[in-house]
Amino acid sequence: MCRHFAYLGRPVPIRSVLLDPPHGLLRQSWAPRLQRYGTVNADGYGVGWYAAGDERPARYRREGPIWADTDLADLARVVSSHAVLGAVRSATAGCAAGAQAAAPFAAGRWLFSHNGALPGWPGAFAPLAELLPAAELLELEARTDSALLWALALNRLRAGAQLGEALAEVCLLAAEVADARINLLATDGTSVAATAWGDTLFQHRDADGSVLVASEPFDDGPGWSEVPDRTLLVADETGSSLTPLTPLAPTPPAPPTQTALTTPAPVGPRTREDAPR
Repeated sequence: MCRHFAYLGRPVPIRSVLLDPPHGLLRQSWAPRLQRYGTVNADGYGVGWYAAGDERPARYRREGPIWADTDLADLARVVSSHAVLGAVRSATAGCAAGAQAAAPFAAGRWLFSHNGALPGWPGAFAPLAELLPAAELLELEARTDSALLWALALNRLRAGAQLGEALAEVCLLAAEVADARINLLATDGTSVAATAWGDTLFQHRDADGSVLVASEPFDDGPGWSEVPDRTLLVADETGSSLTPLTPLAPTPPAPPTQTALTTPAPVGPRTREDAPR
C-alpha cells in the first residue's frame, strides 16, 4: 500500500504541502493513521510539480524512504508550484524496486499515482496487458502493477479521454479481474482526478479555491471530507464532483449457434457391389 496527495491552487512552496503538515506525506511514510494495509511506506517516494507557463511537469524520485533524503528539504523550500502530486511507496510483492517504480509516473502534461495492490499480479492481469499495443508495453518505466495501470490510463488519455474518464475506466477494468485496491490519482496541472476503491481518500478546499486530495487528512482541522468508497472525484479551482463507480456489467453469453439438421451419411457399404472383396 502507499499514500499519495495532489494539490491544486495558488502557488505555494512545495514543502508547505509535502513536508510541513503535521500529518502530511512525510509523517504518513512512517506513521500513517488510516492506512488499512501495511504500516510503513519506505520503498521509495516521489514528487512532481508544474512551473508557471510550462504544462510539462518536473519530477524528483528516490528509491529510499522520504525521511532519509537530506536534499529534499532544500529543494522543497525553494521550489513553488500551483500544482503538486506526491507519493510514498510500500511495494507490492513481486513488483520491481527502484526509483523508476516510485510514483508519480509521467507523460506529456500528466502525473499519475496508484495507492493499492493488484492481487495475483502479474499473471492474473495479463488480459489487461493484452489490451495495450506492444510499443506501449515496452514503454513501462518499471515492472509493477502501478506502471501497468498507468499505461492503461495513458492509452485512454492519448485517445482523447478526459482525466476522470480515463481513471474510472481503468479502475473498473482492474476491478473486473480481481478484488483489487485501486485508488488512482492524476493531474494535468489544471485539474485533479482520483478514484476511491478499497482505501481511504479525502479532500480539503480552502476559501481561495485551493484543493488538496489525499489518502488521509494532513491535520485535525476542519474542512476535510471523506470520499465514499467506489467513487470518482474530479476537482479544479472552481469546485469538485463525485460520481459513483459502477462495476461493469458482465458480458452476456452469446446465443447458441443454430445448426441445420441434416441426415447423417450412411456408414458402411450401401450395396452388395460396394462391399470390399
